[in-house]
Amino acid sequence: MNYLLLMMGGSGTRLGADRPKQYIEIDGIPIFFYILRSYNKLDCIDEIVIVSNEMWIDYVQKWVDSLELKHPISIVAGGETRSHSVYYGLKSISHCAQDEDIVLFHDATHPYVDEPGTIEVIDAINEYGGATLGAFQYDTVYKMSEDGFITDVIPRQELVAGASPEGFKFGEIFPIYDQSTDEELESMTSGGALALEHGIKMKTIEANVINLKITYPHDLEIFKKTIHSYFFESKK
Repeated sequence: MNYLLLMMGGSGTRLGADRPKQYIEIDGIPIFFYILRSYNKLDCIDEIVIVSNEMWIDYVQKWVDSLELKHPISIVAGGETRSHSVYYGLKSISHCAQDEDIVLFHDATHPYVDEPGTIEVIDAINEYGGATLGAFQYDTVYKMSEDGFITDVIPRQELVAGASPEGFKFGEIFPIYDQSTDEELESMTSGGALALEHGIKMKTIEANVINLKITYPHDLEIFKKTIHSYFFESKK
């Protein structure tokens, strides 16, 4: 089984909108639904868990009800931090998921679905235990001082920007979250950092799409201008 956790429990305060960014509607459709609708069509996904901001669960349910389901979709409330939200999502499938099952995390702040990349990530997880989609670096990358001056050139072939999805074998990742204290969950960052800390191999797969992350207003403007012509191009 391949599970997808669509992570969308955050509050998105840096964007400065009147609602969390994953629920902002573009052409009458919330951002998360573009992502969900695409994953619902993928043959490589068996089940989807939406980890939602608790205050928006009814809104999310309304949109799920409008979807012709190809895969089972459930909704759980997120937590105070991303790691708490991941834990709640994993716990919701712990009664049925097997150790060898794959669980993918996709942050709704990454408004795209890379089907060939997702398939490669799944294949890599089966081989190595963990994998992530990533944006490889092709520009010159500098190290900068606190006052804004270049201090060094970092070899770009050693760098990759994390993208969605990332994933693991359920039997390796769930015990880490399940055995962590609230304090430990609060200090956790990405799944990749967690994998490094616990000795899980993490293979990087080059993304086939631009790794847009909606954080600030100009990111949202880019997405609005490219949503139908690039990120979710209509298939005829």
